[in-house]
Amino acid sequence: MMSFHSSAAQLVTLAAEGGEHGGNHESLNPLLTGGGALFVLLLLLWITTRFNRDR
Repeated sequence: MMSFHSSAAQLVTLAAEGGEHGGNHESLNPLLTGGGALFVLLLLLWITTRFNRDR
């Protein structure tokens, strides 16, 4: 069974390796991703209000 210390050390090593890449993939455009998410949320809001006409 792994101890807490060795698990934490492995997580720190993994996080340090991930920092080299910056966490962003080249194909992800933040503006497009955010705009798409906003569109989906507004669509869901519109659908919800269409089904809730009794109020």
